Amino acid sequence: MQKYSWLIGVDGGGTGTRVALGDTNGVELARASAGPSGLGLGIERAWQSIEAGCRAAFAQAGLSFDWSQCVLGCGLAGVNNPDWLAAFRAAASPVAALAVESDACTTLLGAHGGAPGVVVALGTGSIAAALNADGECRIAGGFGFPSGDEASGAWFGLRAIVWAQQALDGRVAADEFARALLAHVGATDRDSLIVWQCAANQTAYASLAPVVLAHREHPFVAKLLAEAGVEIAKLIAALDPSASLPAALSGGLGQPLREWVPQPVRNRLRAPLADSASGALRLAQREARQLAGAVVGKT
Repeated sequence: MQKYSWLIGVDGGGTGTRVALGDTNGVELARASAGPSGLGLGIERAWQSIEAGCRAAFAQAGLSFDWSQCVLGCGLAGVNNPDWLAAFRAAASPVAALAVESDACTTLLGAHGGAPGVVVALGTGSIAAALNADGECRIAGGFGFPSGDEASGAWFGLRAIVWAQQALDGRVAADEFARALLAHVGATDRDSLIVWQCAANQTAYASLAPVVLAHREHPFVAKLLAEAGVEIAKLIAALDPSASLPAALSGGLGQPLREWVPQPVRNRLRAPLADSASGALRLAQREARQLAGAVVGKT
């Protein structure tokens, strides 16, 4: 007997949550978004955002929301921390079934339609994943803010704010880039910038990425973009040293950073087939099949 009516794919990061609602065959019915659900920002907050996104998707589809009828596939930032993952599962809503993977895995499932390939997800954070012909999923990067997540929004913001700091001190020119950064964070002097930094989290730093990209001709920014391109190439090479797999860049920074990837690697890049929310819906479908198999096995 079928124990669920809906499949839900959740792509959760430090900036926002994207939800894809599907029927039992995995056919997408509606999409919605909500606040951040990366586990590093708190377990309660993650579930609140996921529920808000799910309710919005059901409302968009004109359906009645019921957790017990849902198989949930979640691709979330932060699940590589086992304590966070355990806490997330312990706080789970009463769903029919729950599958949780790294957002890198769901991004990978979406980018190549479940086929072998490499993907580098570039958003608030960053991580790379590869699926080989044997179905093995391997990860590179994604060690987290502030020390890792190369070429991510937060990585850019953390480095860009240094230019603003030095501009306030007169160590570098108080140019248009510095003024744009300070205006974005609402700082006018050293003290107000320090106040912002004391409160700033990964999401706040990532919010500076559009300011960085808007000043791509700035010498400091150009160096950052070139460094980001090299880091992306290193992630791909680490997962596919033989350069035999198709590669894709995904996330909000995937397309903007493509031109900065060194040419030999750039030549291998192809557009993702679908996004992480679609990959998460695919994950939910896989979990539903396992649930159905378990039910059949008991009969």
